Amino acid sequence: MENRILGLHHITAIAGLAKQNLDFYTKTLGLRLLKKTVNFDDPGTYHLYYGDERGSAGTILTFFPYEGARRGSAGTGMATNIAYAVPADSFDFWMDRFEKHKVIYNKPSEKFGEPYLTFLDPDGLKLELVVPKNQDNRVAWETDEVKAKVATKGFHGVTLTLRDINPTAAILTDIFGYQLLEQSGNRYRYMTDAVDSANIVDLVQLPNEARGLGGAGTNHHIAFRVKDEETLMQFHQKVTRSGHSITNKIDRNYFYSLYFREPGGVLFEIATDNPGFGIDEPWDKLGSGLLLPPQYEPRRAELEAVLPKLD
Repeated sequence: MENRILGLHHITAIAGLAKQNLDFYTKTLGLRLLKKTVNFDDPGTYHLYYGDERGSAGTILTFFPYEGARRGSAGTGMATNIAYAVPADSFDFWMDRFEKHKVIYNKPSEKFGEPYLTFLDPDGLKLELVVPKNQDNRVAWETDEVKAKVATKGFHGVTLTLRDINPTAAILTDIFGYQLLEQSGNRYRYMTDAVDSANIVDLVQLPNEARGLGGAGTNHHIAFRVKDEETLMQFHQKVTRSGHSITNKIDRNYFYSLYFREPGGVLFEIATDNPGFGIDEPWDKLGSGLLLPPQYEPRRAELEAVLPKLD
């Protein structure tokens, strides 16, 4: 792999009820619970990770679930849509499943020549299932009810809604190595050829739209992938040289991260592949126990008493 941005690493959103969130993503949508841990900055709140069998970059969706959180509203300065790749001919299965589980969804449509199906999670977070133009060969995680022939493969892409796309587009092209692929009306599709999947960012320009309000059902940040810490720090230099403020390297246990807010208002993260999700649990036991960052381990009994029950 080159020293490039390798598409999306993970996306983090905000939820309300933790148990409701867990049930929807593992049971209804059929993702794997990768980690059950806590928010580094608010250890009385879970940080739940979902993805494929081993938490491959480009499949990882994470949540901060706050019991009683206000409902947010999508708007400018925010990632407003998460798209998952699915196999062709899977929409009938998903629409039947959404009917059964009372999931709000729209009938299939198409953009940039790709069929898609929009739906909402229990907090109103907007997601899509997309049949990519090019076959996605990633191996899906499957459950008893969601088999590989219909299961999500991981991210297809993400949509950012902005008042002015140009400063954000400059970050994508000049620093991250993306290229403008297509335009349709006020939607601009950017893609990197560094990887074959989870490599699309759509920018939607809505100059008169209200700014988004964070809360349950909205995205908190999106993370772009690099292979290791050396590459991560090369991007620290690139972002700094471009005149943007960026954090120092932060250890997130399962990856190392940098954060900066791009000019349109979206919080960007750059995250490494290493060390991955197998460092503190066997692969066949991922997500089975409450794992705490080392600084919070002495408070385990206290935190277990205040965290919502997930069983």
